[in-house]
Amino acid sequence: MSFLYPSFLFGLLAVSVPVAIHLFNFRRTRRVFFTNVALLKTVQTETKSFRRLKHYLILLFRSLFVICLVLAFAQPFIPSKSRLGLSRTGLTSLYLDNSYSMQNELNEKRYLDIATSKLDQLLGLFRNATSLQLVTNDFSSQEQTVGTADALRDRVTTIRFAHTPRTLADVYRRQLNLLATNNPSGPNQLFWFSDFQKSTVGDLSRLSIDTTNRLFLVPLETQPTKNVFVDSVWLSTPFIRELQNNTLNVRVRNSGEESVRNLPIKLFIDQTQVSTASVTLPGKGEATASLNFNVTQKGFRRGRITFEDYPITFDNEYYFVIQASPSIRVLHLYDQKSEANYVENVYGNDSLFVRQSFSAQNVDVGQFKTADLVVLEGLNQVGGTLRSELERFVRQGGSLIVIPPTTPNATAWSSFLASLGAGGLQTQTPPLPSSQPLSAPNRQSPFFRDIFERTSQQGIENLPNAVPVWQWRVVGERLLTLRNGTPFLTQSRTGGSAGGQVYIFASPLNTDYGNLAQHALFVPIMYKIAALSVRPQRTAYSFDENTIDIGVSNASPNAVYKLKRDKLEIIPIQRVNGTQLIMELPKSNQLNDGQQLASGYYELQLNGKTEKLLAFNHGNRESQMDFYTSDELRRIFAGQPNVQVFDSIQDDDFVDELRQQNLGTNLWKYFIIAALVFLLAEVAVIRFMKG
Repeated sequence: MSFLYPSFLFGLLAVSVPVAIHLFNFRRTRRVFFTNVALLKTVQTETKSFRRLKHYLILLFRSLFVICLVLAFAQPFIPSKSRLGLSRTGLTSLYLDNSYSMQNELNEKRYLDIATSKLDQLLGLFRNATSLQLVTNDFSSQEQTVGTADALRDRVTTIRFAHTPRTLADVYRRQLNLLATNNPSGPNQLFWFSDFQKSTVGDLSRLSIDTTNRLFLVPLETQPTKNVFVDSVWLSTPFIRELQNNTLNVRVRNSGEESVRNLPIKLFIDQTQVSTASVTLPGKGEATASLNFNVTQKGFRRGRITFEDYPITFDNEYYFVIQASPSIRVLHLYDQKSEANYVENVYGNDSLFVRQSFSAQNVDVGQFKTADLVVLEGLNQVGGTLRSELERFVRQGGSLIVIPPTTPNATAWSSFLASLGAGGLQTQTPPLPSSQPLSAPNRQSPFFRDIFERTSQQGIENLPNAVPVWQWRVVGERLLTLRNGTPFLTQSRTGGSAGGQVYIFASPLNTDYGNLAQHALFVPIMYKIAALSVRPQRTAYSFDENTIDIGVSNASPNAVYKLKRDKLEIIPIQRVNGTQLIMELPKSNQLNDGQQLASGYYELQLNGKTEKLLAFNHGNRESQMDFYTSDELRRIFAGQPNVQVFDSIQDDDFVDELRQQNLGTNLWKYFIIAALVFLLAEVAVIRFMKG
């Protein structure tokens, strides 16, 4: 038997009080006069024996009453079975996982509801404690302070699902900050109520718990369940044109073991359902649905993918934004133009293009910031500021077409093309070789796939001819070649995955150097190059991303952008780098009281004007239905004896089991009862033992 407050045992000295009373009061004698001495001797013998017994019983019951009362205040208990035990006097920090995966259900009850009910029962063990802390994924300011069990109960009723998942390492660090402030020396205890989702809790094998703290893991007994979520969404074409058929591809995944058959997937554009498809997903499998649609107006359109899947519902909708018919900005620089102005005509006859033509000697290089495609036609050389700005333009994702002059400067062009990855330039000196026919393009190439669908068969069979004025070492793909294997049109990427495409022609567009510009392939090729120059639309963003990059135009470095959705306005941490706005998405603890980030559409505003429409969704990590079991957690923390794992949270006697294993059996109630019994026994002896 142990005592919670052993200092009260000094109260046992109070037993001396009834002993002193017995010695100095009950043994005092009184003188009584009788006439018959023989009769007096008989009476005294009988009375003295009876009174001595009565006094001893009173002394015994009074002493036992004092002893039981003192022991009750010392709160005796039988030690727990666990070596860890619990301390009601230390600091207790409780973590309640309120991530979206806690929407999962067991026996028609959500995991979050099960966890909160057990947490409420656990608070009953600490009803008199004043050093309690409740931590959730919100990491809000009110979680920094300690409080009573009643105060925590009030907070539990207001807990909502949080959009920011937290690793358990982050949770532990936050709890340690409070422990260091309020009770750095310990002993302290921490409770984690969670489903221990593998995709969000982090690497538990690297989590080391301080030996001065005791950690109790309370996992929910999760059951394998199906859950379908959108993995990715992409367009089949680089851009969307109004009044034309467009295709949206949707890849969905099933993170559960149970298969899903014929799941209807619906596509909404601006709140109108425009397409539907059905998919069948095996357990742990995926499928891709293609949804056809068209739009009737230019500009940003609000898209939404939706399906029905229970019990996890937070990821049953996926929001995205598409921009219909974005203008492709073409900057045409020339020294020697073709006699028929082929470049100006091909990009000037369609409203899709915004073309500007300048002499290379008079161009403002600042216009590169707003261009998607730059066409260099017949430049004798590229050097100075023009060269450095062109190289930067390509590295930042812009596309470049190089059409050579009739007599290229080998030295100047060799250095410039080598900086773009096309080395080994060799120029042809007069007399030039004779005209040569081109080989048939590769129909399986992604570049030509849709071109052949729109080009007549006769135009493909009657291929053009060309007279090359230079040759180079090909790094990327040969789109067109001459019959002798010499490259005529190549495509290569410069500057890594974020860099742009460089297209190099082997001859000028003048009729003296071939008839490609008059051929049926020319316009589709130039259109396809322009289409590929449009940077792929980012249809949606995830709240899990720490930072996002958004293309902006004409933004000053001191511009302040806002994200607005309905009545919610947020000014994230941000900076402008050239034409890119780099923005940090706020976490739950960085929002004001009452603010919450929800999936949907957000307006990017500058000075009260909407610049762009953005779509945000919750990350896919919460959708992975894979959890740690109690046995797995025990194996992970096997080397840390101050960590205990429970597996009976679903039982009705969870708190009783916790009390027996970690608090032991309290005996103070029994000593209170015994003290009352001894007090009643004393009263009975005094009243009913006459003599």
